[in-house]
Amino acid sequence: MILKKATVLIVDDDPDVLTAVKLLLKTETHEIITEKNPENLNWLLQRNQVDLVLLDMNFNSAINTGNEGIYWLRKIKEWKPNVCVIMITAYGDIDLAVRSLKEGANDFVVKPWHNEKLIDTIKDLLDKKEGGSKSAKASVKGGAGQTSILGDSEIMEDIFHKVNKIAPTDANILILGENGTGKDLMAKAIHERSLRADKPFVKVDVGALTDSLFESELFGHKKGAYTDAREDRMGRFEEAEGGTLFLDEIGNISLQQQAKLLTVLQNRQVTRLGTNKPVDIDIRLICATNVPLQELANENKFRKDLIYRINTVEINMPPLRKRAEDIVLLARHFAKLYSSKYLKPAIDFEPAALQKLRSYNYPGNVRELQYTIERAVIMADESILKPDDLIFSILETPGESMIDDDNIQLSTLEKNAILRVIEKHNGNITRAAKELGLTRTALYRRLSKYDI
Repeated sequence: MILKKATVLIVDDDPDVLTAVKLLLKTETHEIITEKNPENLNWLLQRNQVDLVLLDMNFNSAINTGNEGIYWLRKIKEWKPNVCVIMITAYGDIDLAVRSLKEGANDFVVKPWHNEKLIDTIKDLLDKKEGGSKSAKASVKGGAGQTSILGDSEIMEDIFHKVNKIAPTDANILILGENGTGKDLMAKAIHERSLRADKPFVKVDVGALTDSLFESELFGHKKGAYTDAREDRMGRFEEAEGGTLFLDEIGNISLQQQAKLLTVLQNRQVTRLGTNKPVDIDIRLICATNVPLQELANENKFRKDLIYRINTVEINMPPLRKRAEDIVLLARHFAKLYSSKYLKPAIDFEPAALQKLRSYNYPGNVRELQYTIERAVIMADESILKPDDLIFSILETPGESMIDDDNIQLSTLEKNAILRVIEKHNGNITRAAKELGLTRTALYRRLSKYDI
């Protein structure tokens, strides 16, 4: 296993040792977990995909016999027999070293250690660890490289199966799904599993591009092509040469932009603004949208010939409410992620808190769950989250002041939600429509309806 992909747990009652090891290995590993109390070992091992444990021999300053370390070593091997364990002691007793190795330790270091020696020891053990590459990817269900896409639900298993089949091909892929379902993560994961993984992955939010910027951004321009073109510029198609171009919010582009994009995809060539010289391109195209393209096509808002061009294979990312069995898995993943990011103790949930997470509808999907857990971790005073710690987004649910009246009208809720989001984006209709899960045309209709 490569050290950069490993999760290392250090257990020592000396905070200076924990700090020193964290600083030493922070840039060398995927994640460092520190713990002063060995009583928490089982809890940590069950909730984290730990690859190696650095375990102190002594946790009681009055009894420095090493017996506590041996006891916890046995427990680790009982709970997680495949985890590598390096024992730490301040006493260079060869008999104790031999005893720990006989009990299942993989190696032994003496305080104070040489930093380079410790790193080399960890690297050697992980390289020798049988099946180590599997443990590094255990949390990347059906994903690829270092992009985590988690899910044990049947609907996600079907998607992972499809991804494993199509990722190594050059087929154009269309990813559909509501806002917050992880379409961009899926695009990145497909790229990382493809034969183009070592080439660029270039993302463009085409839904936010005006007609005047569309060609320049995607196809590039020559110096002097227009007033602000002060130098030659390569477009995103050329930047993605040999790799993957991800066009997000493809459903929001105009018919004029669709025609230009279709020409490029048919000819496999781009022509920079201000020139007549076409440039050959070799890219794998992935597109995404939260708009049902068939509806747009039926309304003559999206070219059917472009739909056929961009969706050789279609992936539908399900809303979180349709994969409810994944909610706890995702919540624990985010709790681990943010407790580490904000240097907090490992965090778990009360059963009532888990029930609250399961019973919520998540109009903002996985993104809303992620932000809910991040906020809870930041504000938490304890290592166990309670129901009151979980506050869902006011952007997705009406506030109390808006639902006191039993006769409240849904149109009032919708109007107020639109006003809040437009204000949040300083009047930018494209971005507001994106957050609300609407096309720009649909948002304009509502603005007219509510006289906004």
